[in-house]
Amino acid sequence: MAIKHDVQVTEADTREDGEPGAGETSSSERVLDVLSALARFGLAAMWIVSGTTKLGKHFAVTQSIEAYEIFTPYWSSLLAHLIGPLELAGGLILLLGIKIRSAGWVSFGVLVLFVIGLTSAYARGLQIDCGCFAPDPNSTGGDLLWAIARDIGLIAVTLFMIYRPFKKFALYP
Repeated sequence: MAIKHDVQVTEADTREDGEPGAGETSSSERVLDVLSALARFGLAAMWIVSGTTKLGKHFAVTQSIEAYEIFTPYWSSLLAHLIGPLELAGGLILLLGIKIRSAGWVSFGVLVLFVIGLTSAYARGLQIDCGCFAPDPNSTGGDLLWAIARDIGLIAVTLFMIYRPFKKFALYP
């Protein structure tokens, strides 16, 4: 089996139309690789930060969830125990590159649920802190429309990452 050691592009590596062949990557492919890497690692960082800010703050997270007036106190407390560690785990899974597309679909689903909750709170005129990062139950909250727009943007980034996952440095793509 012959291994090609040189990086020189030969005529065989370039197609007749001038596009790169098997031995070369086009600049548009490089741009997509960079965008894909930013999507994967950016989403990983977002989930890690979001999850870490909730660790050890069970009471504050419970109150933030209760402020949405969707769940009972029991369910709010249960979710408060789960949400931080699950967000952190999801971020680490994306960072390590374990089943990137599957992790992306989970991220997509969670973000859609967050948008539904935020939209419900906004439609009912609630003035609450979304609880997304460093939940503060005493806060009257920021702009829920901004949080909805941010999460829709994150959904778009997630869908791009699912469509074109950055598999370099992945343990199990």
